Order: sequence, then structure tokens, then C-alpha cells
Amino acid sequence: MLGGRENFQADRDAARRLLDQIPEIRHTVRDNRAFMRRAVQYLTEQGVGQFLDIGAGLHTEDTLHDVAHEANPDAKVAYADRDELVVSHGHALLAKSKQVIVVQADLREPRALLGLPSIREHLDFTAPVALFLLQVLHFVPDDDDPAGIVDAYKDALCPGSYLIIGHVTADHVPQDITARVLATYKQASDNLWPRGKEQIMRFFDGFELVEPGLAAEYAWRPGPDGVPARTMAASWVGVSKKP
Repeated sequence: MLGGRENFQADRDAARRLLDQIPEIRHTVRDNRAFMRRAVQYLTEQGVGQFLDIGAGLHTEDTLHDVAHEANPDAKVAYADRDELVVSHGHALLAKSKQVIVVQADLREPRALLGLPSIREHLDFTAPVALFLLQVLHFVPDDDDPAGIVDAYKDALCPGSYLIIGHVTADHVPQDITARVLATYKQASDNLWPRGKEQIMRFFDGFELVEPGLAAEYAWRPGPDGVPARTMAASWVGVSKKP
């Protein structure tokens, strides 16, 4: 949906099924990628030079490290994903980079992930780190305590660090569309758990949200063209700072 080439037939089949049911989802995917770019640009302007992206997925075009290195070639980026294929593919793509690493780890095990020697050697947690949890927390059911998981990551960050979240919501999505999306994801390896604005706000407890606060993916600090005309906001996104 982003126009990248680093994907597989199963990905393309799933994308076609979703697009057949919800054509607007192509805008949502691209709006979320545009939000990531604007967030990284904002963070580099604040002097942040370390990034941890958990649940990164297969690398496509215009990735987080590409954006960060446009402003700061020395920025350090660590990607984490539980999928062995994603990790091996990332290693192949980034083999020559000293500024970017890819590790295999599960979002739901913060102590194990943060304790990996490769993570500790690459990132300095005594200095500000920007933690990205983009479009991943909605794959964690309430029974796994997603808020508690996020709290464990927040505790590991020093003051001046940032937490960036993008999370699927059904707040503005018609019920019939939500039902079709959920049915599609039941055929995948992970179910989808959309959450409302107040639930997603809980993830930011103890951190200070940067203006404009929690916003639709396309409305967070839009570019010079302004907010695009959209009929459906499928995600809440926010950037926050640890005081």
C-alpha cells in the first residue's frame, strides 16, 4: 500500500482483500507513514539522536532511519520485531550500516528486549531516546496488559525521552467497516484490537503530549498543504515527552 517492493505474495493478497472492502485504507496507511516522517523530523529538531522502533515490520521505502539520517547522519536507530523473517531481511538490507541495527524481540517482553546486549551497546539509555510504537499496540489484547507493557518501557527511558504511538481506533469508523476489518484480521496471525481515545491516552500517562496532543494520523502537525480531506480517521497518534 506504500508502493514499496519489500513484500511478499501473502502481503499483497492481504492488501488486496482489505482494499476491496475498504478502499480508504490506502490513505490511512500512507497517512500513518507521513505522520512517522513528521514526528521524526520534529524529534531531530529537538536534538534527539537515538530511536527505538518496536514492531518495525518489513522495511519499505522512506523508513524511520532514512528520515532521521536526512537531518542527522549520526543518528542511531534500533529496530525490533518478533518475526524472524523481518529480522533476517533487515540484516541483509542494513548489513553495511553502523548506525542501524535490527533485533529479534517481542514487544510484550520489555525486560528481555531492553536487556539485549546489542540494544544496550547501540543505544545509551542515560540520554534521550525516542521510542516508537507505531501501529503495533492494537495487536496486543487487553489480557496481555498493553498499558503495563508500555509503562515498563517508559520506566526505562530517561527524562527528555519521547514516546510516539499510533494506534488503530474505531471511534470514527462505521460499524460495518470495523466488522469487515476485524473479520479479515481473524484470518491472519494476529487479531486486531481497536481502542478508543481514552484508552489510548492511558498509554501516555506520566508523559507530556506535544501539541496538538492526540490527533488523527493526518492531522498531527500537517505540512504546508494543510490537513487533507479525509472521510475516515482510523488511528489516533501522539508524540509525548518524559518530564
